[in-house]
Amino acid sequence: MKIAVASEGRMVAQHFGHCERFTIYEAKDGKIVMRQFIENPGHKPGFLPNFLNGLGVQVIISGGMGEGAVEIFNEKGIQVVTGASGDADEAVQKFIEGSLKSTDSICHEHQHSDSCGGH
Repeated sequence: MKIAVASEGRMVAQHFGHCERFTIYEAKDGKIVMRQFIENPGHKPGFLPNFLNGLGVQVIISGGMGEGAVEIFNEKGIQVVTGASGDADEAVQKFIEGSLKSTDSICHEHQHSDSCGGH
């Protein structure tokens, strides 16, 4: 399973579209077996969900995310987990174990990218 985390350094970013990079994990048999970093290629409406879909991502984890991105991920069959925070590796491990649940945090304005996950 491929899991992407919107990241700022090693931490979960609080706004999906404005993250520094995406940390892409490959998980097998309940363990992280691979991790790679991909710089955010840019925030344009609709672009990032399609970009991550093209990489084979099946799950996206972020602090918060705009409604349009959530809709595109849903159309692509990619599971969206919002409301995450803290260390990205730990968030992925919690997801794998089934203890990371989405809060369905939806950002309605892009001006507050630093506090989006706090809704």
